[in-house]
Amino acid sequence: MVKQGEEHEVRVSGVILAGGRGRRMGGADKGWIELDGKPLVRRVLDRFAPQVDEVLISANRNLERYAALGARVIQDALPHFAGPLAGLHAASTAARFDLVATVPCDSPLLPLDLVARLAEALAKSNADVAVVRASGRIHPVFLLCRKHVLGRLHNDIAAGGKRLQEWVQRTSHVVVDFEDERAFCNVNEPADLAKLMRPH
Repeated sequence: MVKQGEEHEVRVSGVILAGGRGRRMGGADKGWIELDGKPLVRRVLDRFAPQVDEVLISANRNLERYAALGARVIQDALPHFAGPLAGLHAASTAARFDLVATVPCDSPLLPLDLVARLAEALAKSNADVAVVRASGRIHPVFLLCRKHVLGRLHNDIAAGGKRLQEWVQRTSHVVVDFEDERAFCNVNEPADLAKLMRPH
């Protein structure tokens, strides 16, 4: 639940994106890779769940294991592991609330004020999407969007659109700057996991 003004509160559906192939990690389901003995998805859930009103996990493997975390699991309706856009597409019908926030399953340091800051920027703009920028770099998997824009995703993906960042660029959006680049580190390959294990 995000407060906007003294009396108005907006409810948010949160989606943890865990539906990828993990190709650069040898095909591993990245959510279940452990960091200091704890799965990445558990670390993400612990930081993300308090910021939203419901949590959905977008997954295509290990569905029962993800469901055991206590979140509702949604699968891609589109074939061939179509990536984060497919997870958003699944959320277009599964999410209960009019705002949808997404984070990846492999970014265990995500900010505790992520959703609040994105929601504030979205409320102040006429945009449909608020997206993170840190150290000058856009991180499109960390976003908050108005649910109604997700209804167009099926046609976008069918037309060949597969990159989340390109969809964000085509959609009315506002960029929100965060100072800590490390908060948005994710585990794409073994070296990334090693970096996260180092003291900062």
